[in-house]
Amino acid sequence: MPEPSAAWSLHPQLAKDTINIGDLPLSRVLVIQDANYPWLLLVPRRPGVAEIIDLDEVEQAQLMTEIARVGRALKAVTECDKLNIAALGNVVPQLHVHVIARRTSDAAWPRPVWGAVAPVAHDPREVEAFIRALRKRIWLASDQGPAF
Repeated sequence: MPEPSAAWSLHPQLAKDTINIGDLPLSRVLVIQDANYPWLLLVPRRPGVAEIIDLDEVEQAQLMTEIARVGRALKAVTECDKLNIAALGNVVPQLHVHVIARRTSDAAWPRPVWGAVAPVAHDPREVEAFIRALRKRIWLASDQGPAF
């Protein structure tokens, strides 16, 4: 387990690829900057954590609670056909959990989303409306600042 005194920071690749929408008790909630899929990340704000098993048991339970909360919100907002939830970390070693809303009509269905099609930039108004809807359903305060 990493030292509690070490400072947490978001991995630079995750910071580059996402929009921050707010913090839950354990995790930062981020939107992947790819309009092909409604795609969120949960990143536990604990330094040096690469695996779920690196969290203590209380934090593991909290992470599962946050995954369920975010998953329910994403499913309600998108009315998707299926949720994909995964913690891979093969490219970015910092623990992050993908929560992806999938539709049978999406570009990658039924395959995984990684590398299926080139990323598409979000329309700023659409992504702001999406973030507002998510913040409300996830119970994230809207005073956490603008998403951009």
